[in-house]
Amino acid sequence: MLGCLRGARVRCWLTLTSGLVECLCFAGAVFGWASLMFVLKAEGYFSYLCVNATGLNGTHYTDCSGQDERFSLVFTIASFMNNFLTLPNGFLFDHFGTMAARLLGISLYTTGTLLIAFSHAATSVLLFPALSFIAVGGILLLVTNMQVGNLFGAHRSTIITLYNGAFDSSSIIFLIVKVLSEGGISLHYSFFFLSACSVIHLMRTFILMPKTHIPYPLPEGYTYGMNCGQTRAYALDEAGKGEGRGSLHGDGGTENAPIHPASTEQAPPTASFKSSVLSWFFLWHLVWLSVMQLRHYLFISTLNPMLNRLTEGDPTLVSRYTNAFAITQLCGVLCAPWNGLIMDRHKGKRRAPGETEQEADLRSAVLSLFLTALQCLLFSLCATTPILPLQYLSFALQVLNRSFLYGGNAAFISIAFPACHFGKLYGLMMALSAVVSLLQYPCFSLVKGVFDGDPLYINITLTLLSLTAFIHPLYVFICCRRMANQRNPAARRLANGASASSTNGDTHQNIPALS
Repeated sequence: MLGCLRGARVRCWLTLTSGLVECLCFAGAVFGWASLMFVLKAEGYFSYLCVNATGLNGTHYTDCSGQDERFSLVFTIASFMNNFLTLPNGFLFDHFGTMAARLLGISLYTTGTLLIAFSHAATSVLLFPALSFIAVGGILLLVTNMQVGNLFGAHRSTIITLYNGAFDSSSIIFLIVKVLSEGGISLHYSFFFLSACSVIHLMRTFILMPKTHIPYPLPEGYTYGMNCGQTRAYALDEAGKGEGRGSLHGDGGTENAPIHPASTEQAPPTASFKSSVLSWFFLWHLVWLSVMQLRHYLFISTLNPMLNRLTEGDPTLVSRYTNAFAITQLCGVLCAPWNGLIMDRHKGKRRAPGETEQEADLRSAVLSLFLTALQCLLFSLCATTPILPLQYLSFALQVLNRSFLYGGNAAFISIAFPACHFGKLYGLMMALSAVVSLLQYPCFSLVKGVFDGDPLYINITLTLLSLTAFIHPLYVFICCRRMANQRNPAARRLANGASASSTNGDTHQNIPALS
């Protein structure tokens, strides 16, 4: 762990652990929507959409399908904003650094929690901006924390996936709100407390986080945060603009890095942002992410209506299964590091002759990509089967797959593309996948309207669609085999010293283009 010397070593570990707590307790709370929705229904939010209806046998009942649809729309918009606004936020992070991005995220998150704290049934419409602000603010907290993996080079992917797992597990916060509400503590007091916790985020921003970015690999003696002396720029070739291996999220600048002769060498050429976007890696990774994310979002947004249908409206059973779902989400932080260990399993081992670090990372990522797609297929099959006890297995597979999905998404982008484009590429990937996720609302409307509340046909369609996620690991595997075949002795002799120079670093020049 370069640069973590004396007090800086303690600071590195404090940054890691405090960031983990921040992601675990706040960043992804929006995905505990099923638990919060249970409380909001009890509080009477959107209750004016419930109407009296008459069944086929003449019995009278209260039809709250309109209320369910409105709640689904709230989550659809929030999940869309969570992903789509990652694109401008990625540009903000790349160009203005960690502090600016975190201050924006904290402001949005606090605004969202305060809106819910001051809302009530008569102002249910406030849920639309509130949940969106919480979602966007939370993803900004995650994005600014993922660069902490750069401080621990050999375990970089493991830490990135660990933070994403903590992000998933933070949905437990809304379960705590639900339990407290059932114990007599007002929903509003809970959200006032969450708003007050923003003071902790601010303190961490100024004390334990860099002002700009954490570079990768770390220059010797790198430090950051308060009391680190005056900031000195890490010298990189000006023509490279900090590209190549400068930073996981940024332009290669550091907080307080000594200038070394090696840093003034000519930086290797890197792929442009345009060529990265117009590559098969980007396209198939987008398909891989989008189809699985759509499956998860639709499952979360329709969980309450699905449980009502399977339990025949028994509120005790609905509450029990809702709690079980929320509790399983806490396991995300335990599942995610396994994905990182899979992706980092080759670290410290001797690479094949002529193999670059990027090629070794890509080869190691194939198994992770395949396992994630397989998990989604199994989860979708369980969720499609209308057997109530089987949903416990659905919950377990869902949290396992989500932790692999988002951690693997961030880790793959950091591996396959130049580090200087990470914020932009990550933001664009999430924004485009957000457009696909908008399909969850018409799917919900089809279930409520055309299929009379039965989601079977939509679930079967999504299960078949999830099979397309297997194309991505297959394509990466084929590319790795192709690169391995090109590293034969004759090819290396023809390349003379060119291949040897590329072995020393990750140039990202071999990104397969669409054209």
